[in-house]
Amino acid sequence: MDTFLGLDALVLARLQFAFTVAFHFIFPAFSIGLASYLAVLNAMFLFTKDEAYLRLFRFWVKIFAIAFAMGVVSGIVMSYQFGTNWSVFSDRTGPVLGPLMAYEVLTAFFLEAGFLGIMLFGRQKVGPGLHMFATAMVAVGTAISATWILSVNSWMHTPQGYGINDVGQFVPEDWWAIIFNPSFPYRLAHTLTAAYLTTAFIVGGVGAWHLLRGRGDNRGVRTMFSMAMWMIAVTAPLQIVLGHEHGLNTLEHQPVKIMAMEGHFESHDDGVPLVLFGWPDQEAGEMRYGLEIPRVGGLILEQGWNGSLPGLDTVAAEDEPPVALVFWTFRVMVGIGMLMLGVGLWGLWARWRARLYEARWLHRAALLMGPSGLVAVIAGWITTEAGRQPYVVYGAMRTAEAVSPIDAQAVGASLIAFVVIYFCVFGAGVLYILRLMSHAPEVGETGARGEPGPVRTAGVTPQQQIRRSHVGPDRRQET
Repeated sequence: MDTFLGLDALVLARLQFAFTVAFHFIFPAFSIGLASYLAVLNAMFLFTKDEAYLRLFRFWVKIFAIAFAMGVVSGIVMSYQFGTNWSVFSDRTGPVLGPLMAYEVLTAFFLEAGFLGIMLFGRQKVGPGLHMFATAMVAVGTAISATWILSVNSWMHTPQGYGINDVGQFVPEDWWAIIFNPSFPYRLAHTLTAAYLTTAFIVGGVGAWHLLRGRGDNRGVRTMFSMAMWMIAVTAPLQIVLGHEHGLNTLEHQPVKIMAMEGHFESHDDGVPLVLFGWPDQEAGEMRYGLEIPRVGGLILEQGWNGSLPGLDTVAAEDEPPVALVFWTFRVMVGIGMLMLGVGLWGLWARWRARLYEARWLHRAALLMGPSGLVAVIAGWITTEAGRQPYVVYGAMRTAEAVSPIDAQAVGASLIAFVVIYFCVFGAGVLYILRLMSHAPEVGETGARGEPGPVRTAGVTPQQQIRRSHVGPDRRQET
C-alpha cells in the first residue's frame, strides 16, 4: 500500500482537512461575534454620544478586519481540497451541497464584502446612519454565512430530502428537507452562541489584561470588560442549555456518537451511569479506570432513573468512531463550559459588590480564560466530526469512499507545506492582533487605515482628557 511516514492517503487527507479547517474556524468563530459586538458599540455611540463606545469601536474594528481577512484566506484553501483530496465526495454530493455553498456566497459573502469597506473606512464619508446600516449588514452577513455552512454540515450528519441517481450521486428531492434537516436548528444555535461566547471571553480577557496593568482609569477598558462580563453571564448558561438539547438530538439521530461521547462500551438496561473520567480501550471494548456516578447519565439523557441505553457492544467494530478522541474532546468542551459559567457567576457577584474593576483574581481568571472559547470550539468540532466516523454522509457514504485516488506522498508533502506556511503566515497575523490588543483604547483612537479619532481639546494631553471624562455622572455609564 502506498504510504507516507506509515500513513495511507485516506488518513493523510483527513489530517490535512482537519488541520486546515481547525485553523480556519478560529477566525470565523471570533469574527462572527466581533461583528455583532461592533454593531452594538456603534449603536451605543449613536444613541448615547458617549465617545468611550466610539473609541472601543475603532479599537476593535482594526482587529476585526485582520481576523476577517485571515478567515477568508484560510477558508479558500479548503475549497481546493474538495477537488484534490475529496473529488469523489464532491462528485457524489455536488448536486445537493453545491447549490447550498453557492447560496452562501450569493447571500452572505457578497453582503459582507459589499458593506465591509463602508464599515471600515466610510464613517466620515457616508454619515452615521448609513455607516450604522453597513456595520449591521456585516454582522448579519456573518450570521447568514454561518447559517448556510451549518446547513451543509448538518445535512452530512442528518441527511434527508435526497435520492440516489443511476451513477451514485445524491440528488435533491426536497430542498426544504435538505436545508432544515433534523440537526440543523440545534447545530446553528449552538455554534452561533459559541461564537458570541468566544468573542466575549476574548474581549473580557483583553479588558482584564489592561485592568491588571493598572489601566482601570481608562473608560474604554472598563466599558469593554463590563460588557464582556454581561455577555458571559447571559450566554454561558444559555450555551449549556443549547448543548444539552443538541445532545438529545444527537442521541436520536446519531446514537453511536453519544455512546462514544459518554464512554459506554457496554449496554445498560437498568440505569445509565455518568462516566466522568476513564481511559477508553477500544480494542478491548472497555473503559479502564472509569470514575462513574450511577444512574445520573440516564437522567441527563432523559432516559429516566431506571432507563436503558445501548452501548458500543451493539455496534460492529468497523462502524465505531475513534472513541478515545471523541470521549476526551467532549470532556474538554464540557469542562471549559463549566469554567465559563463559573466566570460569569463570579462577574455577577463582583458587580453586585461594586468590585468588578478591583477584583484582581477575577481579572486573572478572565485573562486566563481569554482563549478558552477557541479551545472549546475546536474541541466541540472534533467531537462532532470524529464522532460521525466512519461516515462522511452519515449512514449513506463512508469516508473511505470519498477520498480521491491520489498518491500518499503528494498528500503528505502538501500537509507539511500547509503546516509550515500556516504557522508562519497566520502566526504573524495572530501576533499582530495581539500587538493591537496590547494597547488600551485611548482618546484619539483611530479606526481602520487611520480614520480620524475624536477631536482633542487644545493644550490637553490624551491622558488628561481621559481623566476629565471620568469625572461626574459619566463614570456611572460604564456599568
